[in-house]
Amino acid sequence: MNAVIIAVLVMLILSLLRVNVVLSLIVGSLAGGLTGGLSLDKTIEIFSIGLGGSAEVALSYALLGGFAVALSATGLPDLLVQSMVGMIGKGEKRAKAYSKALIVFLILLMACFSQNLIPIHIAFIPILIPPLLYILNELNIDRRLIASVLTFGLTAPYILLPAGFGKIFQEILQSNMADSGLTVGLEDIPKAMVLPVLGMLAGLLFAIFVSYRKPRNYKQNERMEAKKNHYSKKSVTFSILAIVAALAVQIITESMIIGAFTGIMVIYASGAIKWRDADNLLTDGMRMMAFIGFVMLSAYGFADVLKETGDVEALVKWSADAIGNNKAMGSLMMLVVGLFVTMGIGSSFSTIPIIATIFVPLCFQLGFSPMATVAIVGTAAALGDAGSPASDSTLGPTAGLNVDGQHNHIWDTCVPTFLHYNLPLILFGWLAAMVL
Repeated sequence: MNAVIIAVLVMLILSLLRVNVVLSLIVGSLAGGLTGGLSLDKTIEIFSIGLGGSAEVALSYALLGGFAVALSATGLPDLLVQSMVGMIGKGEKRAKAYSKALIVFLILLMACFSQNLIPIHIAFIPILIPPLLYILNELNIDRRLIASVLTFGLTAPYILLPAGFGKIFQEILQSNMADSGLTVGLEDIPKAMVLPVLGMLAGLLFAIFVSYRKPRNYKQNERMEAKKNHYSKKSVTFSILAIVAALAVQIITESMIIGAFTGIMVIYASGAIKWRDADNLLTDGMRMMAFIGFVMLSAYGFADVLKETGDVEALVKWSADAIGNNKAMGSLMMLVVGLFVTMGIGSSFSTIPIIATIFVPLCFQLGFSPMATVAIVGTAAALGDAGSPASDSTLGPTAGLNVDGQHNHIWDTCVPTFLHYNLPLILFGWLAAMVL
């Protein structure tokens, strides 16, 4: 059996059985390493070395959590909550429906902007989502809907739009396909990815209007109640300046660590947080983001073990050998293999170099057009980013929605996003391969 398949299946099954994701990743990596011919000692060694690769990411998320809690001390979340409460109305059904639609739209817009217009990825989630939970609870909005909206905004834009993270994704796709013998223009990639992204859009609309349309009740956390007179013009002004400064510095330096640190320093300078309270506040913030940090650490170790076995490339080559000359079956198998590889590695950006080397010549052999080849390789790489327990596109939403312990990472984020995005991506990616 292939080590990648074994490791991913073990990780997914344990996660679905509500075993902690970190433990699931550790057990999955051990199963993958042993299946791939590594000794137990070697597997543990590779896994441990791999942990260091995500140290920067883990520290980034920890500081973002500290920044989010520091912002809450300025009173900005209280102002936000009070403003939104005023928009809801006094129990009027129509007013609540409009408010729900507005909140969902604004969250979707911010998530999309975080990939292309203001490329900050998940950095906005711990700042924006926790203060909104009070409103979401008041409106009985199903958090699985918000998780689906966030994950769509974190993935679909970079697949389609050639700006921000989308430009990086498409440049990686173009260069690796060129190295494998197919030269395409950057302007052609968005055209090839339109149909797969339409599949994700269909999944989003299904989640909004069908799957999670009904209200869902959550316990209202008293700590989220809006506190009158908890903020001042000065504190709100400095909190807005802190957000702007953090985003600007992050974009300039390309470092979430420096961006979050800058935001924290601006808030400290405003006097909204007293130095004697700073340590406790930062600790609370880091605790809020600790889960995502530990999962990312484990995910890097998991990915390194799979790469060390050599079975990632073996899985891709095996699929190529098994396809024969059947175009329909070939495109479907390439997409499914991409799903397993990305869910194992946890990054669509890192998947492209692995699959392009074999999939591009295979597409030539099967007679696919250049545009169809782009659609296959691009979709195969993106598959798994939405729905993987180890992807920051699912970890980010969970970190924001579970601050009060009422949102499960696997069943409330990963399963909904897998069903609504990965399955449509396979279907519409296959259609794109057939019609382009």
